[in-house]
Amino acid sequence: MTAKVIWRVLFGDLPMAIVLAFAAATPVEARPPHVDLWLTILHSNDGESQLLQAPGHEAFGGIARFRTLVDELRAQATAGVRQPCLNRRDRRAAVVLSSGDNFLTGPEFHASLRRPDGKPFYDAIGLDLIGYDAVAIGNHELDFGPDVLADFIAGFERPVEFLAANLDVSAEPRLAALAADGRIVASTVVFAGCRRIGVIGATTPTLPAISNPRNILVNEVAPAVARELARLRHRDVDKVILISHLQGITEEMALLAELRGIDVAIAGGGHELLANAGDRLVPGDERVPALPYPLFAVDADGQRVPVVTTAGDYKYVGRLEVGFDRAGRIVAIAPGSGPVRVAGGNAPDAVAPDPQVLARVTRPVQAALDRLAEQVLATSEVALDGSRPNIRIRETNLGDLIADALLWQARELAEARAAPPPDVALLNGGGIRNNSVIPAGELTELTTFDILPFANFVTIVPDIPRAQFKEILEKAVANVAGADGAFAQIAGFRFAWDPNGIPQVLDDAGRVLVAGTRVRQVTLDGGEPFVIDGVVQPGAPLTIATIDFLARGGDGYPYRDAAFVNLEVGYRQALADYIVESLAGQISAADYPPGGGGRVTEMSAREQEPALSASPW
Repeated sequence: MTAKVIWRVLFGDLPMAIVLAFAAATPVEARPPHVDLWLTILHSNDGESQLLQAPGHEAFGGIARFRTLVDELRAQATAGVRQPCLNRRDRRAAVVLSSGDNFLTGPEFHASLRRPDGKPFYDAIGLDLIGYDAVAIGNHELDFGPDVLADFIAGFERPVEFLAANLDVSAEPRLAALAADGRIVASTVVFAGCRRIGVIGATTPTLPAISNPRNILVNEVAPAVARELARLRHRDVDKVILISHLQGITEEMALLAELRGIDVAIAGGGHELLANAGDRLVPGDERVPALPYPLFAVDADGQRVPVVTTAGDYKYVGRLEVGFDRAGRIVAIAPGSGPVRVAGGNAPDAVAPDPQVLARVTRPVQAALDRLAEQVLATSEVALDGSRPNIRIRETNLGDLIADALLWQARELAEARAAPPPDVALLNGGGIRNNSVIPAGELTELTTFDILPFANFVTIVPDIPRAQFKEILEKAVANVAGADGAFAQIAGFRFAWDPNGIPQVLDDAGRVLVAGTRVRQVTLDGGEPFVIDGVVQPGAPLTIATIDFLARGGDGYPYRDAAFVNLEVGYRQALADYIVESLAGQISAADYPPGGGGRVTEMSAREQEPALSASPW
């Protein structure tokens, strides 16, 4: 048998230079390994309804270009495979996988919710056309609750499976029905090149605190994945991929240390950009040398496991090319593996938008956004500050406006929902997302989506004891220096805090481990002193207007499972209604001056305590 024949038997049509590079990348092999299957894994995560373009980059991203690129990469990966599974086991194959957060509230998703014809969500149409083999369930899929997720899954014409090994959906009737039909599963087997590829899904255990799973039971991740690994092994599946949405790639790395048998892990939720020298990146993205593609974790057997992810927003298609031997072990990784950017315009790697996605998704969504941009809600006399460096560490006039809207909306709806009217309102600065100073002038409905994009609902939390309310405020100022998003924008009261005081420390259940001493003065708008010199004054409990994310303990707010009433009005809608109905479309500089109205005061080290009077403000 000649050398050329031997080479073709072992490696098919793969060029010798590439196989030798694979071998060099595999330190345990001194010669080119016997590769039985080259599997190209095309992957994405955190598309988050950025259907038109990458944020701030018209010539990059967009789901129509994304589909074109996936089709091209899939064709390259399976070049020469003319009739899959006919009389032989193919040596090349490809799978396309998503690690979750496949849609997100915002103007693009709002276009789907307002469709008058009841057709599938635009995100579902686009993802269906891309042709994913399996999809993980992320946290944002449940922001609107289980029924919207059910609508999303039902909108796929192809019976693609949605994976989450640690979610029990049996108490949610519509999701339970989809599970019974095999549309929601813990794991699946994908056929690629006549080979069975096991795929297991997992979702972050923090789901109840950061989304709205309602009656979905969220179980521990490691035992759930281990059970699926055992089932796949029982079915003689020897190649297993984990697609998980654990909010950060370090979580996947830690998880793998507890498991045996995962060959590749694809992370979601962290938006990390893994890249190597020479990879083309979207302008503004930078390669971090400490985050090459792929990373490697070490599993419970001491085996190295490649771990990958991509930046979201349809900016990149991740491409991991791995070589398996006949025992199902990875023996090589292609040196060309890495993120492939989604480019258009005059870029050298530009791809044309897919015409089907362009017609069925891009154009109708753009038309919906154009209509939102034409709907002027108000005129503002003053620039409104929602810049991230300010909104997360101090009071701003935009924060005041939003907090006032929450208080107004909750008071308007309280009686109809059999809830007490709220005394005060607050929300976390991290929930305000425009990251800009909005110039004075016209304020459109589209701008309100930029300001408040999440599926947060106005919520009333009754009867919070005064001592607990101070603990909530202590949480709001415990990590201002870290700008972590917990800082509160408020209405209905004022407070002063001392950055030199002791920061509060809570456990995971919101119980106080170290009592904070930063909150020094609190006074309700009617003039009643609530906290004087750090001491809570006696009096009746408070009723708070907030958002459901915080009421559930999001951002660590210590509500500690307090009962609350979800008013089922989004915080963005509350802002729009408040501006139109209560302010009559006029945002005045007198009501919302630059820098805010003095509701939150940061005391300097040299500043004396405010005078102790009934109204120290």
